[in-house]
Amino acid sequence: QVQLQESGPGLVKSDQTLSLTCTVSGDSITTGNNYWSWIREAPGKGIEWIGYINFRGTTAYSSRLEDRASISRDATKNAFTLQLRAVTPEDSAMYYCVRDPKGGYNFEYEWGRIEYNAWGRGTQVTVSS
Repeated sequence: QVQLQESGPGLVKSDQTLSLTCTVSGDSITTGNNYWSWIREAPGKGIEWIGYINFRGTTAYSSRLEDRASISRDATKNAFTLQLRAVTPEDSAMYYCVRDPKGGYNFEYEWGRIEYNAWGRGTQVTVSS
């Protein structure tokens, strides 16, 4: 009965830092073998993987966003957070937090070959110019 729920601002100004939090219930983000990712989807584009934090606290990021993205966690709250720096209107998208049970290579995430078995409902983020 795992549930993931995104929270954060729906509107962010250009050059600011976007901060989104995913709160997980029904599963622990620090046990098992799960990988916890942030992905996004914008009109006219497919799903883009941003990065993950796994059960050990190890992080990995898309090569396109690694200079601006950072993922951390708060085990006491069973939640993990995305920070995306220096946002532009190109970062406007629906953002989702998701889970996969075993991980994989970075290219598998970047190429959309990971099977996620739990999704949040998503949160719309608009970046104003």
